[in-house]
Amino acid sequence: MKTLFKPILMVCLCACACNAAAQAPDEKLNEYASHIVAQAQQLKGYPVVEKQRGGNLAGFYEWLQEKGLTYMHLNNAGDPFSENFAVSSHPLERDVIEFFAPLYGFEPGKFWGIVTASGTDGNNHGIYFGEKYLENLVPDIKPIAYVSRESHYSNMRLCDLQNIEVRLIDVDDMGRMRPDALRKALDPKRPALIIFSMGSTFMGAIDDQDALNKVIDEVKPIAVYRHVDAALFGGYLPFTKYSDMVNIKKCRYNSIAISGHKFYGINTPCGLMITTDEVVKAQTSFRPEYLNSNMFMINCSRSALNPLKFYWIIKNVGIEGLSRQANELLINTEYLKAELDRIGWPAWKSEMSNTIFFRRPSEEVITKHVLARGYHAKYGDLAHIVVMQHVDREAIDNFIADLLLERP
Repeated sequence: MKTLFKPILMVCLCACACNAAAQAPDEKLNEYASHIVAQAQQLKGYPVVEKQRGGNLAGFYEWLQEKGLTYMHLNNAGDPFSENFAVSSHPLERDVIEFFAPLYGFEPGKFWGIVTASGTDGNNHGIYFGEKYLENLVPDIKPIAYVSRESHYSNMRLCDLQNIEVRLIDVDDMGRMRPDALRKALDPKRPALIIFSMGSTFMGAIDDQDALNKVIDEVKPIAVYRHVDAALFGGYLPFTKYSDMVNIKKCRYNSIAISGHKFYGINTPCGLMITTDEVVKAQTSFRPEYLNSNMFMINCSRSALNPLKFYWIIKNVGIEGLSRQANELLINTEYLKAELDRIGWPAWKSEMSNTIFFRRPSEEVITKHVLARGYHAKYGDLAHIVVMQHVDREAIDNFIADLLLERP
């Protein structure tokens, strides 16, 4: 025993020393934290929630620590609607999808979905599922993907990754896909994979699905799959008078991707991808024995923590709280637009949008308020503000005051 005691004691002491060292304050980390917190107080150009009075996740990390989950490995490998992986949050992930699916008009028992790693991951699944669905309908003819020039760049990249031909469709002055341009581009002899933008990256453009669907019905491609990239707007629209804009019954889409780290205020990239059971039935089922679960999705390991965050929001914020946030967000957007008009600063916005783009101010203002830059052939050099929950009246008034200092 004496010969074993000293080495064991030394290992224990070393482990304690290493653990203490790992938890010691680090100046570089402290500087990073201070910088990020300072930046977050001003951030206005990007669709994330940074200063929510308490936040949608207030209390979540205390609960995680209290229940001993902080340092556990949790993994949602496999299909949440199939068998449960041992250390997953699949049952709660199912609850999350079952909560959100009806908000988008999906019929009970006729949908499938997952919590994704990001909005791009949701679009990747929508495009992948769409290609497989069309392949099942028309096995020998490859589809063409149709996407607007204002769509998020990842949609074009994802089609390239999946070796799907892409046709970029011209947009109008507000960034919406033009029905006449889609009509000209549609090939009726090949399956069509249409990617609608529900809030484009810079202009906040919302493709007119009714007008575009009318064109699709008239041209009659041999098979059609519609995916909606609803990243930010798909988060708040279900809680407003514009809910029909993301309703599957009204818009006739096949799948939709929504971001969780935008309107819902989750502090890590994540999202939702929801589709119909008809689409899922057309997918290739992989069933690795070691997981004992179907693998319809592209990725194997998925975060089990993000479904817990969504579930926390459902239970602690709920429909009433999310509705309040969504409508305050649109009211504050109208307030910002009115203030820009009042001071004569050229600005534009789409209906239903919380994004306002305007004549680009000085670099000093852009840097201070962390604005995004853009350019348009008609409007010239631009910047934009995405009015998220933390961009309240006080933040807007401070921004307008800085713009007034730039006027001659």
